[in-house]
Amino acid sequence: MESYLDNLPTYVDRIRAIKETILTNIVLIGQIPAPTFKEKSRAQMFMDRLAEFQADECTTDGYRNPIGVIRGTNDSKSPIFVVAHLDTFFPKDVDHNFKIKKDSITGAGLTDNSIGVGVLASLPEIFRQLDLRFESDIILAGVIQSMGKGNLRGIRHLVKTWPTPIRAAICIEGVELGRLSYYADGMIRCEARCATPVSSALEHKFRPNAILILNEVINQILTLRLPQRPRCRVIIGQISGGIKHGVIPFDASLGMEIQGDSDKMVKAIFKDVKDIVDGLRHEYEVDLDLKTISNLSAARLRYNHPLVKKSIAIMQKLDLRPVSGHSESELSIFLSRKIPAVTLGITRGENYHLANARVKINPMFTGIAQVVGVIQAIDSGACDEQ
Repeated sequence: MESYLDNLPTYVDRIRAIKETILTNIVLIGQIPAPTFKEKSRAQMFMDRLAEFQADECTTDGYRNPIGVIRGTNDSKSPIFVVAHLDTFFPKDVDHNFKIKKDSITGAGLTDNSIGVGVLASLPEIFRQLDLRFESDIILAGVIQSMGKGNLRGIRHLVKTWPTPIRAAICIEGVELGRLSYYADGMIRCEARCATPVSSALEHKFRPNAILILNEVINQILTLRLPQRPRCRVIIGQISGGIKHGVIPFDASLGMEIQGDSDKMVKAIFKDVKDIVDGLRHEYEVDLDLKTISNLSAARLRYNHPLVKKSIAIMQKLDLRPVSGHSESELSIFLSRKIPAVTLGITRGENYHLANARVKINPMFTGIAQVVGVIQAIDSGACDEQ
């Protein structure tokens, strides 16, 4: 058994000893609003914290992704990436003040992904606390423009332009502890928007209703025959429109996501949805179109890949039950470039994606120990045989 596995249970208490440092980073970084495309202030704070903890190098790439480097002892070894996305769902006008209690933190953006970024910024001090050195350089990257219309542009640019091979990567998400993602489904995220003509204030009371037209889009999508193999599904995730109760809406939008483990099938279903939208546009004589917001290609590690097997062993050593699932995160970009990678969750919580998201503090130290263990597994050669 590798020596780092035996040491993992002791890591938890040693990491807990710098609890205040980790919570400070989560609060200082997380209370800065960072909606997608507006992450500059949070990126600067992330850099400041890395510099304060004496990362060997703090810099940005050509796309303004903030990066910290912890130098390894062996120049011949490729770097290990540890990444977390900086952006959140919430605009600047949402209250970002966190409430800290004995064993919980509550606030907007915590679960996705202020916990992950705060932990990432704490890693130089955590390594120092555990007296750890690595052969590989450890690249700590807070990536921008990941969510929604950002379409993972930050990580796409970082990986594409990195000048050396990458040994492996770990993607950190705030929740859920026990999460082990090692595959990504193919995905097309799109939005159908309907606009009906407005001729005058004395509009006809029977002019087309934009929401009802989108309802018909939904009805026809629900008649599509989706295969069980390759698995594919359409998720209707968002609908909005209208002004008030008694006025026929002239504008509405419908957000959806097509997911599947076959890129070919995802594209075929997207074509079917587009045909539905185009047909209803002609039928109702309205401005109705379908726009792609983001997309991912299906990619995966096999269950028997050494990185997956080592990650499972680490989690079990920490009394965690691994739960596998697909990921739409930075993981897909690494895997699509044949770079071994996994996504791990740090703690447990509730009210995910809401302004009153709450996470537990105590499980966090086990989650961090798990990340450290996987870094050690990679540095010990878990991915080199592939």
